[in-house]
Amino acid sequence: MNDAQLGHDPLLGPALVEEATKKSGLIWVRGTGPSRALWHAWHDGAAHVVGDGPGEQPLPGLTDGSTAEVTVRSKDKGGRLVAWTAVVSELAPGSEAWEGAVAELKGKRLNAPDGEQMTERWARECRVLRLEPRESTTEHPQGSLAATPLPTTATTRHPIPAALPRLLLRRGRKRAS
Repeated sequence: MNDAQLGHDPLLGPALVEEATKKSGLIWVRGTGPSRALWHAWHDGAAHVVGDGPGEQPLPGLTDGSTAEVTVRSKDKGGRLVAWTAVVSELAPGSEAWEGAVAELKGKRLNAPDGEQMTERWARECRVLRLEPRESTTEHPQGSLAATPLPTTATTRHPIPAALPRLLLRRGRKRAS
């Protein structure tokens, strides 16, 4: 049986991938290594990510011509909406495709240390990758997909001082009176 006989709309998969990915703030991408949460922008039929430069997200295991598994979660509930296989291509800095992708990415980049010079830094020091969808699935996997967190240099602050809860309680009582 083909998709039409099964009642599947061949346009539903690509439409779901596009809409879910556009609305999601993060996508989970797995190249040759573990999955990583990456911020992205949807442009011209594909997700685009920037990274591998100072102060930008790491993109390990994503190389030009390789494939990657992308998982998109619901923005409100956090559950898995769709997973899709992507073909990875690296965009050449200054090319028309690179300029279009960077224009979208620039609007999504939060807290950039160099503001308007960000795109020049990306051209010099970073990679911009296009993740073009090939196959998608909405089937939910069996079992947990939980994974051990990746090692990081980020640390948490020191434990809160013992007196802090009392200070906060006292401040709350002053406002109430």
